[in-house]
Amino acid sequence: MKFGPVSVQDALGGILAHSERIGGRKLAKGTVLGETEIANLRHAGLTEVVVARLEDGDVGENEAAQALAGALAQDSEGLRLSAAGTGRVNLVATGPGLVALDAPSIDAANRIDPGLTIATVPRWQRLAAGGLAATVKVIPYGVAGTALEAACAAAKAAMTLKAPVLGTASLIETRIGVETPASKGRQVTEARLGRFGVSLTDRWVVSHAVADLAAALAGAPGELLLILTGSATADVADTAPAALVAAGGRLIHYGMPVDPGNLLFVGDLGGRPVIGLPGCARSPAMNGADWVLERLVCGVPVGAEDIMAMGVGGLLKEIPERGHPRRKDIG
Repeated sequence: MKFGPVSVQDALGGILAHSERIGGRKLAKGTVLGETEIANLRHAGLTEVVVARLEDGDVGENEAAQALAGALAQDSEGLRLSAAGTGRVNLVATGPGLVALDAPSIDAANRIDPGLTIATVPRWQRLAAGGLAATVKVIPYGVAGTALEAACAAAKAAMTLKAPVLGTASLIETRIGVETPASKGRQVTEARLGRFGVSLTDRWVVSHAVADLAAALAGAPGELLLILTGSATADVADTAPAALVAAGGRLIHYGMPVDPGNLLFVGDLGGRPVIGLPGCARSPAMNGADWVLERLVCGVPVGAEDIMAMGVGGLLKEIPERGHPRRKDIG
């Protein structure tokens, strides 16, 4: 692409690089200068303008942005492309879900030409319908077709939206003594699941005992099983993990390097995912349980290695009502 100042008389067919004020109106940058525009520029007294001209093999900004965005979201039913404008195309969620992306592929595409850029939300970001997942911006007015082709190849199918695959969940709460737990934990959990269109089955409250909790796990109808205990799970042999095993299930991992959320555990019972929720899940604030619950609801497997890799970025905002704040020297 050629770029630079030219006389107005030589600007025909060029792309105006900078907006110009002509009388009482603005001639916008990006305008392809035709005879009328040239005449108006002359009438305004301009003798020189800065223009861009595409050369053989170049692709215009909007066409290039559309091509790169299409390659990025190839085969993704959960993302739609906006119309191109000023070299930009947005990738928008068609429904609720989690953004899955191949970071090395996107990095590779961004390294090919500084004029071709892809900006995304973080991996596994939760989006509602209409949420912005990525924006593709072509910075100059045109790029070399060879560079565009290479960037499209690098970014091919590197982003998609994982839609919910589960429709129901059962929350089993345990009580210490005879009093029924406050309803806040259930209400907050219902709101979390509602973001994905997942509904809670009838309430299950049992005593904080291995046998009772195991029976509840075996009888609960939800596709996802959640446990919120009246007393925190302090060990793999504690009540809730032991109940999972007693019900015929399998403990996959206990503990996570995310705070708040350390005391979470995950397991499996007959092919149904099980999450032992930490006490902080009673708060609507973001915590480690959100990261695990959201992935499982959207059909993304969560194993021990996945959880142990959550530490970088896992220091989340403190929950004000927390019983044991991480810092006692503040406030």
